[in-house]
Amino acid sequence: MDATEPTESQEDVCRQVLDILALIGDKWSILVIGQLRDRTLRFGELHRAVTGISQRMLTLTLRQLERDGLLTRTVHAEVPPRVEYTLTALGTTLLDSAIALGEWATTHRREINTNRRRYDDTHPPRNRR
Repeated sequence: MDATEPTESQEDVCRQVLDILALIGDKWSILVIGQLRDRTLRFGELHRAVTGISQRMLTLTLRQLERDGLLTRTVHAEVPPRVEYTLTALGTTLLDSAIALGEWATTHRREINTNRRRYDDTHPPRNRR
């Protein structure tokens, strides 16, 4: 660690990690990153590719991913303006991890579904008021 950097408490590190994991846990972020895996896309192309996302949610997601350095936004001086989004090297490293997690979920999905059914069969839902 650089001597000029302030030391971080364990609590500060945990808070920062949880904040980053919340981004990863956001389904829209992962889906957007996945769409940018192999190519640069414009807003409309991303909107069509990420099924179910509203324009507002896509805008918010893109801003957060740009803020975190996971993608770049390039505005081309054209009429009408052309805006493109590209995954950064940092974004690619997240994509690699997300793919590994997706592969784990695919491999273990049947076992998890069986466990869920077994649990649900022995633990009836509680009445909610």
